Amino acid sequence: MTIDSAGAFLIGELERLDPQLHEPLVDCTWSRDCPIRTDVTPADELASFTNSTFATAGGVNPAGKNWIGKESNAIAGPALDIVKTAQPLHQWGIETKYTMRELISAQKLGRSIDAQQFNAMRMKYQMDVDENVYIGDKDLGFYGLLNAPAVKNTSNVANGKNGTPQWKTKTPQEILADVNELLNATWKEAGWAVMPNRILLPPEQFGYLASQIVSSAGNRSILSYLLENNICTQRGGKLEILPVKWLIGLGAGGTLGQLGTVDRMMAYRNEYERIRYPLTEIQRTPLEYRSVFQVTTYWCLLGQMEFVYPATMGYRDGI
Repeated sequence: MTIDSAGAFLIGELERLDPQLHEPLVDCTWSRDCPIRTDVTPADELASFTNSTFATAGGVNPAGKNWIGKESNAIAGPALDIVKTAQPLHQWGIETKYTMRELISAQKLGRSIDAQQFNAMRMKYQMDVDENVYIGDKDLGFYGLLNAPAVKNTSNVANGKNGTPQWKTKTPQEILADVNELLNATWKEAGWAVMPNRILLPPEQFGYLASQIVSSAGNRSILSYLLENNICTQRGGKLEILPVKWLIGLGAGGTLGQLGTVDRMMAYRNEYERIRYPLTEIQRTPLEYRSVFQVTTYWCLLGQMEFVYPATMGYRDGI
């Protein structure tokens, strides 16, 4: 029986209680998959960036090269267009609160209630940022890295067993073709200027690739086969393939988080000039005494995913 939130228990004489505190299981990978924009401050209301468009007419032929004659006095110049994208910064906050009695009880037991509440606050912060980065926020109406409407989406090819698109029904060569088609389609969408070098997969598909053997010697998985033979590696780059839980059921027609529905994979470059997430460091108010309570509020500003070059990213559903 729990006496209070300090964690005091009624323990029998022959009971051996493990004093180690076991916190909930949580996995947050947002800082691995998205650069952070740290120039925003708590005083800012918006985070913005610009995209520039260039245009230049030719010389004799407006659609050709800029040739000029020896005595030319009418020479074409470049035209510039700069568009600003501004997105709001949303205030986030949590209040930690405990009574003096709870604090004294926790001190007697050797369990720091203020440290536990701080850890709970940090965990909730990580979980909220993780969701913002990957899928945005439905209530506030913005999108994340994995579900942005501005990113081109292609359905998977149903060339597996029984005409199905799922990777578990496909050969390693067909899976490689899916990966290369996504890389090539994204490369094409970016005007052949930027080749994706990272692919995000649902954990189940990632585990399948890592466990299935393609070599008769039993020393080569489908995952290593893909990493060696994709078009990014063949161009001299290095492709990364990583798992993300938010891709489960995220494909069109699927149910987020539900296994066995339409899953999604994503190709992109994890570079600050392509994509980033703005946020500020967590601030805290001074410790405040309210009757028998001690109260501290932790807060920060969380922005919205900035898709500076959405053409350098691509989705593929149905894997």
